[in-house]
Amino acid sequence: MRRRYQVAAITAALAFGTGLAAGTASADGHTQGITDTEVRIGAFGPFGGPVYLYGKLVMNGVEAVFDKVNAEGGVHGRNVVLVREDDNCKPEGAIAAVKKLAYDQKVFAIIGGACSNATLASVPELEKSGIPMVVNSAVADGITDPPKTNIYTTQLTSGVESRAQIDFALARGAKKMAVVRMTDAWAMARYNPLIAYAEEKGIEFVENLELGVDANDATPQALKLKGAGVDAVIMILYPKPGAVLIRDSLKIGSNPLWVGQTAINDFVAFEKQVGVPDALTNFVTITATAYQPGDPEVKDWTDRVKSLFPNDELSVFNMNGIGSAQVLVEALRKAGRDLTRDGFLAAMGDMDMEVDVYAGPIKCQAGVSHQCNQHPGWLALEDGKVVKLQ
Repeated sequence: MRRRYQVAAITAALAFGTGLAAGTASADGHTQGITDTEVRIGAFGPFGGPVYLYGKLVMNGVEAVFDKVNAEGGVHGRNVVLVREDDNCKPEGAIAAVKKLAYDQKVFAIIGGACSNATLASVPELEKSGIPMVVNSAVADGITDPPKTNIYTTQLTSGVESRAQIDFALARGAKKMAVVRMTDAWAMARYNPLIAYAEEKGIEFVENLELGVDANDATPQALKLKGAGVDAVIMILYPKPGAVLIRDSLKIGSNPLWVGQTAINDFVAFEKQVGVPDALTNFVTITATAYQPGDPEVKDWTDRVKSLFPNDELSVFNMNGIGSAQVLVEALRKAGRDLTRDGFLAAMGDMDMEVDVYAGPIKCQAGVSHQCNQHPGWLALEDGKVVKLQ
């Protein structure tokens, strides 16, 4: 792992962080969430349901990093302790979780934020509390753009992904592109920058279709795509509707290039949902991480996750937790033993590091860009094995 820091940028970040003192200290004058022996970090996201991948499994990855750090003596002698709250992937759940973590559990910082709609809803409460937040799953640009003093993300954002989807399809020679999307806030956060970038590129989608998040039948959409002769479909879909769309397209003999994004990142689970042999031969998807759980490069990490959570399936979403937790731990280290929120945010605002699992470096600039991951990778299935495309 390589780390590069600039003193001038730290100074600027410190200035940018000034004013967050409210709510950071307990009655005895100590910074909230810190004792001589531990620092408490909160997390919120869904523990169950079809989107537990973005919450529970990501948190398992975070826990694996904290476990390794603690086994090696902690950060400046303090163990890092994770406090989890279930938000059920709902806006009201996320708001309640932030309040509980900030004011009842009194954590020092928060890592997580799984569902974009829920995390967006929690932003006002996060800003009000001043509690540092490192987002590791939710992708909506509005969470961190414009920059919020105390919120950073290590996940690819929706705008980055949408532009990358079009660029990939163009690089593969696509002439007739279509888009199939859901209509909720998560989807629109991707759709709006997609349309803007398409206009910039002079691209007109031959079909622009909607599909419900709970759809069980996509035959009408599949027929329209086939009738239009599309050669690439930009998918702004969760795994379930995405699987239904591919399944019903294959049933009518249609199999264009399917271009997904990080919401559909677990090939094993997604192929099971499609339920058709060799269904993903023309499917590619964006990844924020460079590896799958079975890759030898991350064996030490996946072994640790499996030892801690033997009843949970290993997943690529564990990687998101691992990467974000490494960034958070590095910020804790940079902030020093005399840990404060301002010091932590200054460290985050000058972060420039390579991480074990991400596809590219993590770079943050306080007050300029709090979207620290700008390097999407691409995954495909070849001969039954998930591979990273160059």
